Amino acid sequence: MTNFLYRYFACVVFLMMNTLPVWSSDEAAATDRAEKLHQQILTLDAHVDIEIPGQPSSYVGPDGLSKVAPEKMRRGRLDAAVMTVAVGPKPRNAEGYAEARLIADAELAAVKGLVAQRENDAVLVTSTRQLLSAHANHKRALILGLQNALIFGRDPAAVDEYFRQGVRVFALTHMGHNDFADSSRPLFNASLGAREPIAEHGGLSDLGKAAIQRINALGGIVDISQLSKPAALATIALSQSPVIASHSNVRALTQVSRNLSDEEIDRIGATGGVIHVAPFAGYLFDSTNSDIDAQIRAVRLAAGITEDYLYPFELYWEIEDSEVKATFLNGIRALLGEITLDTMLNHLDYIVARIGIEHVGIGTDFNHGSGVPGFQDASEAFNVTKGLIDRGYSDADIEKIWGGNFLRVWRQAENLRQANAS
Repeated sequence: MTNFLYRYFACVVFLMMNTLPVWSSDEAAATDRAEKLHQQILTLDAHVDIEIPGQPSSYVGPDGLSKVAPEKMRRGRLDAAVMTVAVGPKPRNAEGYAEARLIADAELAAVKGLVAQRENDAVLVTSTRQLLSAHANHKRALILGLQNALIFGRDPAAVDEYFRQGVRVFALTHMGHNDFADSSRPLFNASLGAREPIAEHGGLSDLGKAAIQRINALGGIVDISQLSKPAALATIALSQSPVIASHSNVRALTQVSRNLSDEEIDRIGATGGVIHVAPFAGYLFDSTNSDIDAQIRAVRLAAGITEDYLYPFELYWEIEDSEVKATFLNGIRALLGEITLDTMLNHLDYIVARIGIEHVGIGTDFNHGSGVPGFQDASEAFNVTKGLIDRGYSDADIEKIWGGNFLRVWRQAENLRQANAS
């Protein structure tokens, strides 16, 4: 019996030694390198939505807190984030403009309130100098962005007002066209009783052109995410400083209107801009799979969405019944297949191969439905650094991706203001 027990335990030990994962010296070295690099460099998320404390939201984390809450930023060692004032579709009339402005003002107040709480150890920065100072002093840096010129009503001079309040990144559209530009996602216009046309302005209206000129003059950053392709190309051509796409992926890999075509990618690269990729399943799924395509269309039809173009999550704003909306969103997500941080990094690789390492960054769209296994919120930002190292990117490359490229574009915008003033 004693010999049996000896052989039994010897067998168990042998099996454990041969089935437990082996932590190779190469893997340990890569992790150690990632830890040191992630601690050292400026890590910046170019686009997150603002959550107002106490208001119900379906976009926050399972803990009910913002995906970029200061504590999550600290855990993930995310140094900076562009906190974006954004509003969804509203009627394009006096009442709609007023409602959009009220939402914008509440979101601005929420960010300033977050900064006012000392325990958050966060600062609002309005220049590259302040951003670098915050990083040097181990503070969380918050930069204000704005998305949807519906907030401006019909007044391009409102750009100046929001710049004075600290906004530095400006995107003209969200879902649906407005008086300034065409969106990549036209919606049902209740006042017209019909679907918006694919193009209303053919890109930018005169108001949109005036807004871009004011953003340039003030030293703000022009953001082309969510613009239609003609509007994006017109903006790139008009802007005197490089543009960013704060949260956009690659249309060649995931064929949805919200992603960037190769032509847009090439023009951004040629003019010195930066594309920030997002861990958003709806921008990353395999749209070449005909079975997924057919199943998505079936879920959309069941929810009353009859549009021909394939954009899985969109038009949910038009679903009034909350149960139908929940069934629609859950059903779509279940169909998209396995999408992880690696899927997002595939899009990043594509951009790097096409236009170079100087033109790519990270912009999560957290707090608006974004997040994939491996990168669900700011606390998992380190996984991005590790993933980039595993793919062979150098330390210098990763520093550019995580914040260096955004910083360069912001400096160029500031320099343009100084040049115009002299």
